[in-house]
Amino acid sequence: MYLAHTGRPDAPPRTPGARRRVPAAVLALGAVSLVTDVSSEMVTAVLPLYLVLGLGLSPLQFGFLDGMFNAATALVRLLGGRLADRGGRHKRIAGAGYLLSALSRLGLLLAGGAATGIAASLAVDRLGKGIRTAPRDALISLSVPPEALGRAFGVHRAMDTTGALLGPLAAFAVLWATADAYDAVFAVSFCTGLFGVLLLALYVPAAAGRTVSPPAPPRATPLRDPVFRRILAAAVLLGAATIGDAFLYLLIQRGLDLPPALFPLLPLGAAAGYLLLAVPAGRIADSRGRRLPFLLGHAALLGAYTVLLLPLGWPSIAAVLLLLSVFYACTDGVLMAYVGPVLPAGGRTGGLAVLQTGQALARLLGAAGFGAAWTYWGQGPALWAAALALALALAAAWRVLPAAVPAAPSSVPAPEEP
Repeated sequence: MYLAHTGRPDAPPRTPGARRRVPAAVLALGAVSLVTDVSSEMVTAVLPLYLVLGLGLSPLQFGFLDGMFNAATALVRLLGGRLADRGGRHKRIAGAGYLLSALSRLGLLLAGGAATGIAASLAVDRLGKGIRTAPRDALISLSVPPEALGRAFGVHRAMDTTGALLGPLAAFAVLWATADAYDAVFAVSFCTGLFGVLLLALYVPAAAGRTVSPPAPPRATPLRDPVFRRILAAAVLLGAATIGDAFLYLLIQRGLDLPPALFPLLPLGAAAGYLLLAVPAGRIADSRGRRLPFLLGHAALLGAYTVLLLPLGWPSIAAVLLLLSVFYACTDGVLMAYVGPVLPAGGRTGGLAVLQTGQALARLLGAAGFGAAWTYWGQGPALWAAALALALALAAAWRVLPAAVPAAPSSVPAPEEP
């Protein structure tokens, strides 16, 4: 049976109650993500500056580290997804991931400037993110009817992005108050991350995401589904042509010769736009179909690459940040809402983990490839190559992504307990 029909072939049908309020489980997970993102974005905002300008890493070394630790979570991500599906332990597995990420900030604090300690701390952070992401998204997907998934993911991503907006501000405030003491940023980030774990333990219901239907057979694999394979292929192609926010911000910083103290503020423009656009993008995806917004989001990213190829000024930087916010609003939660109904309830975490792992591995190639091109060719030719790769990937994804998406028979969640 295909999800139809409100103007687009991949748009889910409207059912009574589709506009009811977002479930409490989604709001609680949004609060956890908000606090955790304050913690993580404090570090993310200063990390490129700390590694490239502070410790003297080359763009190639930074790209390798950034991509490698994202891809190194592949096996852990898949294992976490399988464990969460087997016992319905989505909350426990997600909590373990959040705790690991919080502890990684303590590792950065203790590492000082030692490369080995920094690498180990980054690895632990990425492991935590890899473990928690699929169970968290499965909790959202299994707590909401298929026709309202775009809105639910939009609300969650908006709350998550509020944390992304506050994190760089907090990092900027700490650096300003401590005369550029990175250790203070890591300490505050660690305490904030622990608070996020506490919120998860206290306010996310243990029964969130439980469904009426039985779990999928242990040997079932999403890769046997041709529709899932097509979505996965498109996501991997586009992921390999995504160079990552950190490189975009470094390009802006070098193009405008910004002082280091202002670097943590660069993500704020994109985060603010994403915050405003996430819920409207989810609503549009629910009503008009999720394929086109996903593709248009990557077209916006291509526009950001194009603007960076032009002489830089404050208007062009504002355009880059706006396009980057459109990219995230139209892709992140929309992709999860797009693929969620394809997967059976009992195997949804594993399927989402496969998709997210494919993207992580693809982004390893994208980050390392762009870092190598920048190091050996210069930033201009490297950006031209990235723009061409994304244009080709976008054309391929247009043909590969299915226009109609069949719903798994066990995708309807159980009613929430009062």
